[in-house]
Amino acid sequence: MQAVAKHWQRIAVTLIPVLLVLLHAMGVARIGVIQRLDDIIYDARLQATMPRSLDERIVIIDIDEKSLAELGRWPWGRNKLADLVDILFLDQQVAVLGFDVVFAEADESSGLARLNQLASEEFKDYPGFSERLKQLQPDLDFDAVFARAIANRPVVMGYYLTSDKEGRSSGVLPAPVLPQALLQGRQIKATSWTGYGANIEQLARSAPLAGFFNSITDGDGVVRSLPLLAEYKGEYYESIALAMFRVIAGMPTVAPGFSNERFLAKTYQGMDRVLLKQGDKALAIPVDERVATLVPYRGYGGVSGGSFRYISAADIVNKRLPSGALKGKVVLLGTTAPGLLDLRVTPVGEIYPGVETHANIISSLLDGNVLVKPDYAVGYEVVMVLLSGLLLAIGLPLLSAPRAVLLSVAVLGLLTVMNLWLYLGYGLVLPLASVLVMAVTAFGLNMSYGYFVESRSKRELANLFGTYVPPELVDEM
Repeated sequence: MQAVAKHWQRIAVTLIPVLLVLLHAMGVARIGVIQRLDDIIYDARLQATMPRSLDERIVIIDIDEKSLAELGRWPWGRNKLADLVDILFLDQQVAVLGFDVVFAEADESSGLARLNQLASEEFKDYPGFSERLKQLQPDLDFDAVFARAIANRPVVMGYYLTSDKEGRSSGVLPAPVLPQALLQGRQIKATSWTGYGANIEQLARSAPLAGFFNSITDGDGVVRSLPLLAEYKGEYYESIALAMFRVIAGMPTVAPGFSNERFLAKTYQGMDRVLLKQGDKALAIPVDERVATLVPYRGYGGVSGGSFRYISAADIVNKRLPSGALKGKVVLLGTTAPGLLDLRVTPVGEIYPGVETHANIISSLLDGNVLVKPDYAVGYEVVMVLLSGLLLAIGLPLLSAPRAVLLSVAVLGLLTVMNLWLYLGYGLVLPLASVLVMAVTAFGLNMSYGYFVESRSKRELANLFGTYVPPELVDEM
């Protein structure tokens, strides 16, 4: 205690970065540099631990440049998409099909609307024209053809949610999977939206199961996470990845999981996991406070990324694959064509197909390997900053420079190893940059104070003694 009292000024200086980082961790005064460094650490850790292996369970049917060249520009006639769906289910025998596209408008490419107009106007007096048109109508109504192809099959349609100020919407939303009543009055911080762009009613009736394909873009423009549930007008809707996983799992119901059912304070209002219930069994999917999960990217993405098998849609339509080659596969229909604008910036690539982000989530759900920043991440960060900060503030002034370096390196190493262990062993993504910045800054301030303040006082005292006693005796003293 005497040593602590002697160095109280040096300890106080060392506690300055501890206080600043604590304010950052608690959200009182956010420090942008620390947040950016945390993102860099997360991205580097993700890239270093990616499996870089092929998940053979999931296949992406790609609307690529080859398909656009062979089948025509997008959007294709829905009769063509109906052929693709029939081939996938009848010839290839896939397990489930998800559409990472939305059909927000009716398909009038067959000219049926114009023919009906002619039948009621110019050609109404032509014998047989109306009768023949009625015979052809089932084949010329491409929306009806497509609707018949997706009906009564394990198909998940896609749609998107918007933050339109006027709340504009189009199409028909699926039924919500989590009614507001199940939240017991809690205020969940899920992503909230004011509008949507969904599929036309005819298709929504034939395939009522649908999921949104929105992502969460961080402040630096990078997509690191996807919401599993999102709120619209008080009801909660599921993502396309969660919807497809529920089809694979036998359509369990969705329920909220709350932290106060365990050991955390009952005052916490958030949902820390999504429960999929089926009979007496329940599968818990951990989520962050936004009811989102981090995307556990398997590789660098794209056709040559090696994470998922990409097959050109043209090869499916033209039956270039052997029958049954995709039997039992989970299939997503999406695009890598630059002109269709479904490419995103991610931690593992700046041109990453949006459809593959959903494939990564499905893969992680199948493996039970979900990455999440838990709701107690702030508490963990505060505790780590306090413990390590106090240790350094008290320990550094009492140690020589070499031992102070060893203590600082030991603290940094222990914090890094524990953080990596929680990440690899439990899928917990916890803050690291704040404690690293605090420890390095505390060491720098402590050493600087010791050299420029305390050492200067010793030098001045030695010089004073040197005027009265021989220099040799001063050196010995």
